[in-house]
Amino acid sequence: MQIIVNTIAQLSEAAKQLVNFFEGEKVFLLFGNMGAGKTTFTKAICRQVGVVEAVSSPTYAIINEYETSNHCPVYHFDFYRLKTETEALDLGLEEYLYSGSYCFIEWPEKINVYWPKRYVKIVLTILNETDRAISAEIIDE
Repeated sequence: MQIIVNTIAQLSEAAKQLVNFFEGEKVFLLFGNMGAGKTTFTKAICRQVGVVEAVSSPTYAIINEYETSNHCPVYHFDFYRLKTETEALDLGLEEYLYSGSYCFIEWPEKINVYWPKRYVKIVLTILNETDRAISAEIIDE
């Protein structure tokens, strides 16, 4: 799946397409350079899966937990600041990944030894100042 977005306003429709296309999938790993829009796109996806509260970057907290309108948890990770992979285990990463709840992980390359066998890989690519290419595929190892 590949989507080109030209404005932030188009992210909502892109997120809707992604959630519908990957219905039933719960673990999403988001890749992209700094400033590619990983957090902004995660916010749009969270709205599509029913998160009713404000979604913010977990850069300093490393993990944010949100709740959907059906009272289901959604987990949003940002591993940019991790110094070692084992820090993710100390946070209980495996419990989150296998909880059956949505997990959105930014900077997953910092914890690649702990990736689940199945996940949706999302790559955001900067095309120019406003345009982004979003590609997504299921990885099932």
